[in-house]
Amino acid sequence: MTRESLVRLWVAEGFVCSKGNSTPEEVAEGNLTELIYRNMLEVKETDELGRVSTCTMHDIVRDLALCVASEEQFVCANDYATLIHMNKDDRRLSSCGWKGNTALKIKLPRLRTLVSVGAISSMPAMPFSVSSESSYLTVLELQDSEITEVPAWIGTLFNLRYIGLRRTKVRSLPDSVEKLSNLQTLDIKQTNIETLPRGIAKIKNLRHLLADRYADEKQTEFRYFVGIQAPKELPNIEGLQTLETIQANKDLAEQLERMVQLRTLWTDNISSAECANIFAALSNMPLLSSLLLAGRDENEALCFESLQPMSTHLHKLIIRGKWAKGTLDCPIFRSHGENLKYLALSWCHLWEDEDPLGMLAPHLPNLTYLRLNNMRSANILVLSADSFPHLKSLTLKHMHNVNELKIIDGALPCIEGLYVVSLTKLDKVPQGIESLGSLKKLWLLGLHGGFKTQWDKNGMQQKMVHVQELRV
Repeated sequence: MTRESLVRLWVAEGFVCSKGNSTPEEVAEGNLTELIYRNMLEVKETDELGRVSTCTMHDIVRDLALCVASEEQFVCANDYATLIHMNKDDRRLSSCGWKGNTALKIKLPRLRTLVSVGAISSMPAMPFSVSSESSYLTVLELQDSEITEVPAWIGTLFNLRYIGLRRTKVRSLPDSVEKLSNLQTLDIKQTNIETLPRGIAKIKNLRHLLADRYADEKQTEFRYFVGIQAPKELPNIEGLQTLETIQANKDLAEQLERMVQLRTLWTDNISSAECANIFAALSNMPLLSSLLLAGRDENEALCFESLQPMSTHLHKLIIRGKWAKGTLDCPIFRSHGENLKYLALSWCHLWEDEDPLGMLAPHLPNLTYLRLNNMRSANILVLSADSFPHLKSLTLKHMHNVNELKIIDGALPCIEGLYVVSLTKLDKVPQGIESLGSLKKLWLLGLHGGFKTQWDKNGMQQKMVHVQELRV
């Protein structure tokens, strides 16, 4: 399970509460760390900031949990035969890849949690016998299921705190969702939903709203994902912490001024006329930690002079779109640069004499992740000595005018993954690449036709034997 999902589910279930100045989510993160420290959970992947990304249960702990779950009417069922023999007092049902063409006729009046991932059914609505009578239901997770409709009676489930519809075929939400006054998490990412009901702003306890859809699943277009159009009343939800992704409009700056609890904000469709006001509003958010900013199109130039974050927690920054000359000298990089750990820049074209690596390195010493994608810049990129001392992952992709990459001895001392992809003019082996002793993954793909010849001629395969995953 992912860290984010697990934390939000724990909070929805009421397993954690706030302590002092810590939010329930922060307490849950601490609990997760404690379980890992005690070897009850195993870390499978970490993210670019070094945090737990996904984890799994230790086999022995899982067997014990299943035994206790059975005694406590906490049932995990994956097939119809098991489902029809469930006790009516069972409180939680978990199913993965369940298949069925008819709704289950069993009644679970005390059901509190339904997690059905990847359910395949010809039924357009709920694949299980969840109905308006399921008044105890707190968690409804239907991720990757073939559900196409959310019934209007969902508004009667007043105990619902978590709704997960990610990657389903749902096209709209009923107006009745405004009655879900206890709802904390609404996950409708990568569905077909384009707009939210106006009544969404009446859900005062909403903490996490995740909503965008793919416009291009191959991710080749500038706007390969599109945010949702949110109602003007959205700032009425004072406790909102996560908002992904919202389309910018002329009212967004004024709305953001009232959303002071936001930790994560993704917004697209930003125009050059609106960006100054929007960035000024973002600068005043005291808790902001993750920010995505995307322009209206690849030719919409954004000015970042007004983006001067007061939040020292802003560690993750993603920018997609054109910017004016001198942007790398703006406060977000010069004054705030030491706080950034994750930086992804796409379509941010520079001038012919500007080397983004050389310009960023002195001001972003704590970066652990850097991705440059679809950028024009100087022909020669140089990583000088002591560049990016903490960087673990560097991606250079679709930088078609780059023909040379130099890595001076002492640069990237902690690098683990280097991905150089679709640099079609790069015909020379990156100078100094063999000095990267900590490297575990190296991709050199989609380069100039003569690159592989130079690689073999220099005997690089033998020089890079310490690299666990090498793709050339």
